[in-house]
Amino acid sequence: MTGDTDDIIALRAALAAAEARAEVAEARAASAEAQVAHLKHLIARMRQDRFGASSERGRRLLAQLELELEELETTLAEDAPENAADPAVRTTAPRSNRGRQPLRADLPRERVVIPAPTQCPCCGSDRLSKLGESVTETLEVIPRQFKVIQTVREKFTCRDCESITQPPAPFHPIARGRAGPWLLSTILCDKFLQHLPLNRQSDAFAREGIDLDTSTLADWVGACTATLAPLTTLIRAHVLAAQRLHADDTTVPVLAKGRTVTGRLWNYMRDDHPFGGTAPPAVWFRYSRDRKGEHPTDHLTGWTGILQSDAYAGYNTLAKPGRQPAPVVSAGCWAHGRRGLFKIAEKDKAPLAIEAVGRIDTIFEAERAINGTTAAHRLTVRQESIAPLVTGLFDWMRECCRRMSTKNPVAHAMNYFLRRADTFTRFLTDGRICLSNNAAERALRGIALGRKAWLFAGSDRGGERAAAMYSLIVTARLNDVDPHAWLADVLARINDIPNPRLHELLPWHWKAHQQVHNTIAA
Repeated sequence: MTGDTDDIIALRAALAAAEARAEVAEARAASAEAQVAHLKHLIARMRQDRFGASSERGRRLLAQLELELEELETTLAEDAPENAADPAVRTTAPRSNRGRQPLRADLPRERVVIPAPTQCPCCGSDRLSKLGESVTETLEVIPRQFKVIQTVREKFTCRDCESITQPPAPFHPIARGRAGPWLLSTILCDKFLQHLPLNRQSDAFAREGIDLDTSTLADWVGACTATLAPLTTLIRAHVLAAQRLHADDTTVPVLAKGRTVTGRLWNYMRDDHPFGGTAPPAVWFRYSRDRKGEHPTDHLTGWTGILQSDAYAGYNTLAKPGRQPAPVVSAGCWAHGRRGLFKIAEKDKAPLAIEAVGRIDTIFEAERAINGTTAAHRLTVRQESIAPLVTGLFDWMRECCRRMSTKNPVAHAMNYFLRRADTFTRFLTDGRICLSNNAAERALRGIALGRKAWLFAGSDRGGERAAAMYSLIVTARLNDVDPHAWLADVLARINDIPNPRLHELLPWHWKAHQQVHNTIAA
């Protein structure tokens, strides 16, 4: 009896210890899940922030939060009860339900049926009838497969006249090379969308048993750029037909004689949706070796309209009286102006800077309600509701600056607005003008990410190729078109389609064609 009693006591102690460990694991999981929910809430709020800008701390903080969320969710999965090393914890701790979403219905399914028992495990009877089934779905990936397509052109001879006939050779996506359109599209998207340099792509192909050296891939990229050049030209024409453009630029390190120089990628974006326009959005990129003001003047030769940009002096020539065919109308970016005040408010907690940011955010909030409406409606609301806010802000800034030294950082940030009051208040007289230039900044985000991967462009020609490919890929994304599928289809068809119909391959026309095709197929 004594031995049995000791065993019972030992089992009870082991059970109590297991339950304690399970409680600790459950509490840790609950705490981690609460932190995950909190981080997701913060990230969602920051992503919805309409007033932020790329250089503000908020952008860096967002990246840090996303990294922290990734690490926390990984740790949470590692510490989950079902993955615990202690069997007691696995069996006693409850499993959490995180609201897992079902897998897409259009994905192919492979049914694997576990053999059913032939006899009842309880009584041994073989009279079993199926009551139902439980299905567990697991997402799996099939490694990409390579294949060789053999295009056969049979020859025939005529027995009467002895002439030889053979079907004409089909057009290939590029003049030289044995690459199909999907392979070429994969290489282009990996380089310009996923920011994977060609040497790393070559290594990845080698691991899969395909010998494609970097020079071969570079040759294909250059040939594709030349093949797709007509579409880049069409996008340029579409962009320059706009009444209003967003303009911005970003740095691109370029290799030059053993060192790197700082080149520039400029973008000119057409987006008519904010004022109810129906024209599809598009962006045209250009490359230059430096940031001289002559470049935007050259890029926009012959164009006139409203240009939304930051306060870069290089755009001033475009607005000078006497320019032909007419001076452009400059519109300021409130997000750029807000940025200087935001930095001071965040770093120094200056009361005037904090109040200025709050007043500007009130204007942004009022603008949000009319985004996407017609230009006439936007103008009416602005004159009735927003103009008093702007007038009050500028009067208040002038009064503040009169009481401060010109060397005061807050006064300097306010004078950014006051010195350009005409460009910052122009949106009050034209419903087509937006409050910020964030649309152009968003189009440059991919390039900023790419710089961390490819470090520099190999030459000026490499910068020009990058500008051409970014024009195509970013425009496709602006129109909710998958660049991979679109480029593959375009490369397969562009050499067969006559020039007057090339516009059918533009992303917005291609998207409409695909929707009609899918509807007919369904």
